Amino acid sequence: MANFQKLDNLLKQFIDEGLPGCAMKIVQHGETIFEGYYGYADIESGRKVTRDSLFRQASLSKIPLYTTAMILYEKGKFNLTDPIGEYLPEWKESKKFDRHPNGEMYIVPTDRPISVSDVLSMKCGLPYCHADFFTEDPTLKSMQECMRPLWEKGHFTVQEHIAAMSKAVLAYEPGTHWIYGFSSEITAALIEAVYGKDIDTAFKELLFDPLGMDNTRSRFFGDAQERMVTLYGWDKEGNLVPTVSPMDDKHLPGEEHEAGWARLFSNVDDYGKLFGMLANGGVYNGEQIIGRKTIDLMRFNGLHGQQLEDLQSDGWPYNAGYGYGYGFRTLVDKAAANHNGDLGSFGWTGGFGTWGEADPAEGVGIVYMHNTTPNHELKYHHRMRNVAYGCLD
Repeated sequence: MANFQKLDNLLKQFIDEGLPGCAMKIVQHGETIFEGYYGYADIESGRKVTRDSLFRQASLSKIPLYTTAMILYEKGKFNLTDPIGEYLPEWKESKKFDRHPNGEMYIVPTDRPISVSDVLSMKCGLPYCHADFFTEDPTLKSMQECMRPLWEKGHFTVQEHIAAMSKAVLAYEPGTHWIYGFSSEITAALIEAVYGKDIDTAFKELLFDPLGMDNTRSRFFGDAQERMVTLYGWDKEGNLVPTVSPMDDKHLPGEEHEAGWARLFSNVDDYGKLFGMLANGGVYNGEQIIGRKTIDLMRFNGLHGQQLEDLQSDGWPYNAGYGYGYGFRTLVDKAAANHNGDLGSFGWTGGFGTWGEADPAEGVGIVYMHNTTPNHELKYHHRMRNVAYGCLD
């Protein structure tokens, strides 16, 4: 039987070295083999991290998003080769920046429409953009111009969001570059279009209810707001201080708080069910949630050449050794990743410190959560990951 004392010691060390609080769960073949809660959900009140503590998932929200999309793919709702404009008419035609070696740049039509595959694999050609920073990047400036009316309005639906952004100029020809960003918003709109219901209902009916993920939502319910861990940062002296995420407003009920697709909050118990299911051939409690072969497709690396360079750009070592499939980072080079898990292990991370990975070779799903900004993911995630895999039999 696996011994997780080294992992328990490490997570306690995280708290001793200044992390406010964290939680972790490991599931193998549908059974919990490790679960731990450490430190404080709120230092000022003395509230401890427990199984009920809720964490902002930020970009780790993409795991339910793309899993739900591929459940619909299995139902025949779309083909990966379909132009996205078949389902979202505003996207039937796109424009791109045509860059020349002499520095000249023109706006021209794309050679082909954006496909569903481009969207699910982050190759649609649009990064994220925000209202609160100045940029000279032509694509970001184009996106900001498209979004300005919605930002001034103050609230907008998923469909309003993607309709506005359909007028933006793509950074590159669809399918040529991996760019982390607006693909997820288009995916949420695609789900709504083919399922005929809003994204939160699609999540609930297709994924959350079958897995019993009762604590995972985008909008606050019951006592969820009180169970959220406090988001902490560090002041100039290195002291932990409570801070505020503008994304928290999206969790409040009411259309006045809508801002496109809202990211999720959850706990390690719920995400343990999700990653455990993905590691276990799509089976949870004897029920087939998604097909094993579909999971294999989702975790198959579809990047090559320039696209792999895009994923690992700026010398950032966090994605070293990984490729990318449909919504998931996937391990392709254990040596480059300094990773002691199995090739084909797949998952993602969240901007406030959440992390998850599924390893089908071992039937193991691993979930770790903390909420800080910055998240210091290189310090915490790789150590936690390597010790966790090292504890397995």
